[in-house]
Amino acid sequence: MASEEDDPIIQEIDVHLAKSLAEKLYLFQYPVRPASMKYDEVTHLAARIKPKQQKVELEMAIDTVSPNYCRSKGEQIALNVDGTSTDDSGSTYATKLMDKQIFSSIQSAGNTSRYAAAVYRKGELHVTPLHGILQMRPSFSYLDKADAKHREREAANEAGDSSQDEAEDDVKQITVRFSRPETEQARQRRIQSYEFLQKKQAEEAWYHLHYCGVKDSRSEHERQYLFSQLAGMLETAELTKSPSEYLSMLMPPVEEEESKVPLAPSNVLSMSQLRTLPLADQVKTLIKNVKVVQFANLMGLLGSGVDSTAVLRCIQQVAMLVQGCWVVKSDVLYPKGTCSPHSGVTAEVLCRGRDFAMWKFTQGLWVVRKEISAVVKLPPEDVKDFLEQMAVPRINKGWEFLLPHDAKFMKKHPDVVQRQHMLWLGIQAKLEKVYNLSKEDMMPKKPESQTAVPAVMSGELRVATAKEKAQDNHAALENDYRRRRSPHRGSTRAPGEGALAVRIKEEPVSDEEPMGTGSQVGREVANGVHSDESSLDSTDSRALARCQGTRSEIVAAELKEFVRGTLRKHYVLSLSELKRLFNLHLASLPPGHILFSGIPDRMLQETVLSTGCKQILVPMLPDLLRVSSIFCYYF
Repeated sequence: MASEEDDPIIQEIDVHLAKSLAEKLYLFQYPVRPASMKYDEVTHLAARIKPKQQKVELEMAIDTVSPNYCRSKGEQIALNVDGTSTDDSGSTYATKLMDKQIFSSIQSAGNTSRYAAAVYRKGELHVTPLHGILQMRPSFSYLDKADAKHREREAANEAGDSSQDEAEDDVKQITVRFSRPETEQARQRRIQSYEFLQKKQAEEAWYHLHYCGVKDSRSEHERQYLFSQLAGMLETAELTKSPSEYLSMLMPPVEEEESKVPLAPSNVLSMSQLRTLPLADQVKTLIKNVKVVQFANLMGLLGSGVDSTAVLRCIQQVAMLVQGCWVVKSDVLYPKGTCSPHSGVTAEVLCRGRDFAMWKFTQGLWVVRKEISAVVKLPPEDVKDFLEQMAVPRINKGWEFLLPHDAKFMKKHPDVVQRQHMLWLGIQAKLEKVYNLSKEDMMPKKPESQTAVPAVMSGELRVATAKEKAQDNHAALENDYRRRRSPHRGSTRAPGEGALAVRIKEEPVSDEEPMGTGSQVGREVANGVHSDESSLDSTDSRALARCQGTRSEIVAAELKEFVRGTLRKHYVLSLSELKRLFNLHLASLPPGHILFSGIPDRMLQETVLSTGCKQILVPMLPDLLRVSSIFCYYF
């Protein structure tokens, strides 16, 4: 009571709510007015509007005789925009002077329900709600026209007049492409793109308006709608309410505007939105996006505090266990009623083919795409699509399962593994019936077939394989060579030599040790033969020594022939370059050649010196302590 006495009521004003212009009244906010521009009926030259976008453009005149107007700048802008053309029909500035400015509107406030325009007359306040608030800002579209004119002039200067002399246009090749049918996901992404929205806004037609000044009779008539038509009538429904209800209508309580979450692309998963879903929906959304996941990684994505037992119950409804990992079910990816985006195959056929590929991965980590395509009879694009969901391609091997075998999960949850095994047995029986497969076709392949030697072999592997074959066939080749060179001795020593050649174990010869000594042969015989054959007589030992010496002579002769042929082509060679050429020579020899037994560097170097070459020791910079060998051949 004391506060009311201190603040007495001075005057009571009746407030009326006018609704005649409630859906048509806009408030325009102009920028700070320059001295050369007047916002009145004279300055407004034209106006147009796009109703759906609530976008307005106003063309307003500029006072060119004002002392604040720069005439030279206005002439330069008009010249840049319109050029030197005398045709005024297509010109932006007909007076060759920038005498007008275009203002374009933008939305000032998203929610205008709390704003109103009020008119006070004869002790009454008439309030009309606003439908929109638009801010008028200068538009600089004329600069775009000036840039376009400048580019046209540059193109004309570069082209010159040469194009006018041509009698006919050049023939241009046209490439015709047929677009693939657009999927629903691609259509949604295209509709939500910025370019599509800009194109839709540009397609809306402009409606030209007639501007009426403040003192115009039409304006006077429209201004009368700002006053309530029911003023003075006591039975007005809005004014017969209680003071609190009237105040609520006049000033509604402030409601927080709901923030509109932008729609993310279909292949993007928001973890913040995922947390708001039930656990079953979270698991389904995650497994549908990742396709293949280990259980430990799935628990990490769901966050802490989630019961693993509940997750196990949910994951078994939308995924199958393959190699200890969880792979999304086919009917989750291809619901009933859908079809393939590549070939139009129905979802039922796609699910059968994908189930077969999943079942193949339960039998092993590798599958072959051609084998799956031969069974499921689906287009290659569809087979590749669901293989890429759960595997990665490997050259010359096939498709490998995407994740490693999760033995830890299978050991921890044997009951789940057993249940999934029973489900796979049912799927296997169904696949056998649908694809008419035999028991042999459904049996897993032997692991040896997966570790076979690849069809493409490297050069090092070829050399190693050739050396192994040469060592295996060394004894037979050596006996054949001795029979051809010494036929008169073949009948007397063939049995003993053959036995010795088979049982001798050859040791690698180092660079420091000479080849083919008697003590080395003795050790080889002791290491290679059985205990009951160690008591060979001296005749057999001498025969073995002669055999070894003959082999060394053959190797030396072949090596010397190679060195002479190489030095006839290259007069100066380093030891490393000679070794490189020798390796190339070995690669060109047939399998089982005698040079495949192994040639040490010292033997190669001695053979080079024995052919008449000279060795030059050349110090290598910057380290003078290191010395390189260069061989020079003299005829």
